[in-house]
Amino acid sequence: MSPIPAADRIAHILKNCKTIAVVGLSHKPQRASFDVARYMQGNGYRIIPVNPNEVEVLGEKAYATLLDAAAHEKIDLVNCFRNSEDIPPIVDEAIAMGAKALWMQLGIAHAGAAARAEAAGLLVVQDHCIKIDHRVLLSSGVL
Repeated sequence: MSPIPAADRIAHILKNCKTIAVVGLSHKPQRASFDVARYMQGNGYRIIPVNPNEVEVLGEKAYATLLDAAAHEKIDLVNCFRNSEDIPPIVDEAIAMGAKALWMQLGIAHAGAAARAEAAGLLVVQDHCIKIDHRVLLSSGVL
């Protein structure tokens, strides 16, 4: 279990994880992944796209896999825009690369994978939108 209380976990992640690998990031502006990543980038976070179907998104080189990205970039947070059933291998890669945290966007959760990530020392957020949480904490003066 994380030494950081659940109530403080999101703020801690947003304050301390400034480089975000976005798994499933699309170049299409109408996609939630693009909107959220663009917002986070506009608020000072470095975005690393992870999608085998992309070459570049938001001015950043895209990588086919999380491990490929981690071989070239120091990644703090893995933000997932993938189906819940696709989360376990992402968790394995996040653990292997030494990420600090794992974030599953709204509608995405996987209890077993989350437990594995937490047991490996990662901070985990499930079924939350990072953009919404950032806006709330920013407007309340926490960030």
